[in-house]
Amino acid sequence: MNLYQELGQLTKDKTRWKESIPYLSSLLTHESVKIQAKALWLLGEIGLIYPQDVKDIVPVIASFLDHPEARLRERALNALGRIGRGDVSVIEPYWADMFRFSSDEEPKVRLSFIWASENIAVNSPDRYENSMPVYAKLLYDEDDKVRMEAPEIFRVLGRRRPEFVIPYIEQLKEIAETDSNRVVRIHCLGAVKAVLK
Repeated sequence: MNLYQELGQLTKDKTRWKESIPYLSSLLTHESVKIQAKALWLLGEIGLIYPQDVKDIVPVIASFLDHPEARLRERALNALGRIGRGDVSVIEPYWADMFRFSSDEEPKVRLSFIWASENIAVNSPDRYENSMPVYAKLLYDEDDKVRMEAPEIFRVLGRRRPEFVIPYIEQLKEIAETDSNRVVRIHCLGAVKAVLK
């Protein structure tokens, strides 16, 4: 069994997650981007459940935000999002810095930024009160997948803090009627319904 398959097995065996943190942390220096990406992803999933146990490795995870390899920037954002959902205080030093990825040149990184934001917003919605214009801009992203995901942060916040989303209702309604992508239209409508229900 190769290392990647071994990590696949570990992903399924949650009983070994906590004890695997030091091992996974050591893989962040592996020469393979694929292995580093898998380790970052798995540390994020573990951090959702055991945020305090991954606290010491969070600075290393955050260091990947500056990696030239887009896949590792993506995975670092994803990991910080999952850990932040578990306990936002663990990723607090890096939270504000994550916003620069809303304009990353790689669409997948912008997508991961939205996804990470949604994760954190589930349990810490209040910190997004003044950030809504960032997500409103992403509703018009040139990339279809980014536009598909952008309404989801409005849906997540619409359920928890509808007042944050109300100023964007007309915009979301308009996109729900006019965007060329069917999924974008559906997701915008879902965000509207989350606020108005």
